Amino acid sequence: MRSASQPPPANSRADVSATPLLAAMDLLGQRWMLRVIWELEPGPLGFLELRRRMGNCSSSMLSVRLQRLVEAGVVDKKPDKSYELTTAGVELGNALERVWRWSERWAGSLERAGGEDEA
Repeated sequence: MRSASQPPPANSRADVSATPLLAAMDLLGQRWMLRVIWELEPGPLGFLELRRRMGNCSSSMLSVRLQRLVEAGVVDKKPDKSYELTTAGVELGNALERVWRWSERWAGSLERAGGEDEA
């Protein structure tokens, strides 16, 4: 796990001028990150079961995503090789549940606004 005194990755907006929110967005904005957290929210899963639940996420991509989440302190790899959310991961899962509920209420607005970004 990376210590707080180490600089953020070069591709992160979490430099001296950024906020922790931007660092979190950089991490969670990567494809499959939120899905991994969502699937682990109910409880620990082994790699194969998690891979089965992830649909078309490849094993190699899942492995990379899990490693990043472990490094970030969001997921823990247990001695039995299963994965579970840490305390920070559980808090994040709770926040995602609130976003999910919000999205359910505002689905129509989100669909209308979901077009391509303008140049």
